[in-house]
Amino acid sequence: MRVYVPTTLNALAQAHGTGSLGPAPLRAYAVTPALREWYLSDDIEELEYAALVRAAQSSLRLLADDAAAPRRRVVVAVDVPDHAVELHSGAEHSDPAALGAVVLSEPLALAKAAAVHADADDTEVREDVAAAAAAVAAADGGDEDARFVVDGAEDHELLWFASQEIPGLLD
Repeated sequence: MRVYVPTTLNALAQAHGTGSLGPAPLRAYAVTPALREWYLSDDIEELEYAALVRAAQSSLRLLADDAAAPRRRVVVAVDVPDHAVELHSGAEHSDPAALGAVVLSEPLALAKAAAVHADADDTEVREDVAAAAAAVAAADGGDEDARFVVDGAEDHELLWFASQEIPGLLD
């Protein structure tokens, strides 16, 4: 199963040093039955993109909690065995923010990453992501102006990087 693990550049640097994302349990996003039902599509690429977007939103929340992290969303895409993934279907139906959320029961070897998705290292992107990270708590609380700021970060597509390019992302 392909999972999308939200992280930050600081956490990615730590994982690059140790060789793994972890410790477990890790929150990730995947194409779950509830995400399929919500998205109303059978196109696996569209569904995986929806899971990636959910992970990018979660990365934004991690940035809100880590003021020292560079203001770029980061998501690591990894293929894992199905037995390593725990679905939370009940939470998905009661909390729209949990759509696609899964828990990984073991740390992930960074060498097994299929790709890393990250914001461009661009001033406008960093400013928009910084503003969104600062507004995410208010947006979660129902503030529509803050929601508009958070949604502004989603105007920037995450770029695709091969796992061999991780050192360049960290420079």
